[in-house]
Amino acid sequence: MRDDLKCMQTAQTLLTWYDANARVLPWRVAPCDRAQGRAPDPYRVWLSEIMLQQTTVAAVKAYFERFTALWPTVQDLAAAPDDAVMAEWAGLGYYARARNLLKCARAVVTDYDGVFPHDHATLLTLPGIGPYTASAVSAIAFDAPETVLDGNVERVMSRLFLVEMPLPKSKPELMTLAQSLTPQLRAGDYAQAVMDLGATVCTPKSPACGICPLNRECRALAAGIAAELPRKDPKKPKPVRLGHVYVSRTIADEWILEKRPEKGLLGGMLGWPTSDWNEAPNASPPFTANWHAIGEVRHTFTHFHLILQVHTALPAAAPEGAVLLPNAEFRPSDLPTLMRKAFDLARTTIDS
Repeated sequence: MRDDLKCMQTAQTLLTWYDANARVLPWRVAPCDRAQGRAPDPYRVWLSEIMLQQTTVAAVKAYFERFTALWPTVQDLAAAPDDAVMAEWAGLGYYARARNLLKCARAVVTDYDGVFPHDHATLLTLPGIGPYTASAVSAIAFDAPETVLDGNVERVMSRLFLVEMPLPKSKPELMTLAQSLTPQLRAGDYAQAVMDLGATVCTPKSPACGICPLNRECRALAAGIAAELPRKDPKKPKPVRLGHVYVSRTIADEWILEKRPEKGLLGGMLGWPTSDWNEAPNASPPFTANWHAIGEVRHTFTHFHLILQVHTALPAAAPEGAVLLPNAEFRPSDLPTLMRKAFDLARTTIDS
């Protein structure tokens, strides 16, 4: 471990780089504005961090701008109908985040008078906020000296300190190293600086070491193995599950959908009726109609690959308990990506 003075110098070097090279992001307060006293909005910081989990900045920008236009404050989001929020989230994936988003917004309004708690420990008690998100909100929104450790930061630390132990075993060591650099002042800017460095310079492949502000002290660069780190244990192959999905419309020109259970994959989302998803799914349709198999769609979840056989029928009688949506009101973009894939395959058959 380097001494405190060296760590302070490293942090300052990175902050100086950030002041000149910070990414412009819709949820971010630029370092020059922050220096002039403009404080970040904790709501926008929290919303962006939830959206960015397992998702790229490029994918999140449009969602973030749409959400904040519809619901500019945590009070607005807390009062929003569940279905409206889930529809706007469609396509962003990891739908448990959307359910927890609403739970957290309502807890902040109900339990904290619409003011996000400042401290890390209290943030951890809110729905959907884990250690990383609590640290990010504490640091970025409130300038608390909390340490963030996402994939970008892990990569920077492993290269800077030449940590050759593979992930995820090296996470505790990487956290300790990241904590050693976290400054007491400008902790929020520093957290964003180290993430920006990993996202734009210290990238997974072909890192731009020549322009890195920390290249003189990077031990992996000196050893000639920067691009090889961080090492990772080999991933186990994902299993494949099978299933059936049923896309249909009534004679009254209404799409026959269902609302999925709150718990589980795509929980709380609108979608087409499906079978179970496993190695030998039930092939019995959810209701009687003249079904035709038209092909398959594929989708990958975190822990498995899914292949769904798509069936269509037109017209179909509405089953009891179905969600019927008039064609004039139907927006495919409100469906999760998997269901939209099924619709895209089925629409030509049904419309013909």
